[in-house]
Amino acid sequence: SLELAQPAIIALVQNGYKYWPYKPEVMHWFCKPSDEFRTHHLHLVPFESPLWNERLRFRNLLRSNSVIANGYANLKQELAITYKDDRDEYTKKKWPYIQQVLHENKLTS
Repeated sequence: SLELAQPAIIALVQNGYKYWPYKPEVMHWFCKPSDEFRTHHLHLVPFESPLWNERLRFRNLLRSNSVIANGYANLKQELAITYKDDRDEYTKKKWPYIQQVLHENKLTS
């Protein structure tokens, strides 16, 4: 649970991660070395929560389907160019593709 994971926040902060209360109702979110310059992202989500299941399902689809993986890679490259100075918009623009893939593959995964 997010509550039981509270000690992880302290441990990660002590190891150079910055904690941000982004979507605190579903995850603990960290980045490193700073919010302005991020080389690492860590999302700590409860085991078997809806978010956990959704992320693993999308990951598994990327691993098992090269068409989906290539489409996602191409989208991310385009968005990285278009929104190179707007990380939040880059992230928002990926979401429709992810939703579409999950919806279209609901019965097959």
